[in-house]
Amino acid sequence: MGVAIFNIYLVLLFLLVHFGIVRFNLFWKASPAIVLVLLMFGLLIPMGWGAPQGDALVVRNAVSIVPDVAGEVTDVPVIANRPLRSGDVLFKIDPTPYAAQVKAIDAQFKLARTRLGQMTQLFERDAGRGFDVEQRQSEVDQLAGQLEAAQWNLDKTVVRAPADGYVTNLALRKGARVANLPLSPVMAFIDTSDTIIGVAINQNDARYVAPGQEVEATFKFAPGRIFSGKVESVLQAIATGQAQTSGTAVAPRAIEAAPFVVRVRLDDADFVKRLPAGSAGTAAIYTDHVKPTHIVRRVILRQVAILNYVNPF
Repeated sequence: MGVAIFNIYLVLLFLLVHFGIVRFNLFWKASPAIVLVLLMFGLLIPMGWGAPQGDALVVRNAVSIVPDVAGEVTDVPVIANRPLRSGDVLFKIDPTPYAAQVKAIDAQFKLARTRLGQMTQLFERDAGRGFDVEQRQSEVDQLAGQLEAAQWNLDKTVVRAPADGYVTNLALRKGARVANLPLSPVMAFIDTSDTIIGVAINQNDARYVAPGQEVEATFKFAPGRIFSGKVESVLQAIATGQAQTSGTAVAPRAIEAAPFVVRVRLDDADFVKRLPAGSAGTAAIYTDHVKPTHIVRRVILRQVAILNYVNPF
């Protein structure tokens, strides 16, 4: 935008000199340099403070699906990249051994309750000991807990979607054997219930950014379109400023001013749901400072939106 304004001035200066409206004296010869300095220090640099612009990225939380029980997969009704609702079945594990365990513990539980009732009657008639009643009650409580755990294992043979979303890169098939090991996920589930849109803002431009400020964004996925929104938050930590527990002394390293990440939320919720994870674009934040520069930033952002038709990078 600065280049365009500067070129327009040069064209106007040429026309004014060519038609004799102004004399091409020392002042007008030096005027391009003066205009360039004014553009830099009066418009372009302050625009970074008042209306910072940065790369935007769409991120969604991914859940590694690990079954709570081990066994042979009997059914995989889910289809990759097809929208799912929370609670929809992802796959099923053979329930036979877990159902048998429930039946065995349930039989013991029923017998223990019967014996408890008998011991209680004898104790009430002064024909039994209180210790026997307490012992039988303990057995009933233990079996009740074991039955609850066995029923939980049986229920977990049906693995369901943890939220709204979809399964991607699906390779699980009927007949495969799965294990309840944290390091052995069987599929990746993309949660679409919440979409995170982060904007990288240079540190020297981020000091005036605050929640609630107006945002405009454009994406490669939707060239030529501008979407409005609001700033949700400015993340208060980035990886370069994170200290981790270690048994070694501080290791000096090169310090670089990595951009801060600003989380934004767009007003068009339907479009946000359709945005694929990893969608890239450009966003501008309009702060409460240097407001005259907002107009120029809006023009620049719309130029970027149009160039998205042909610029894949």
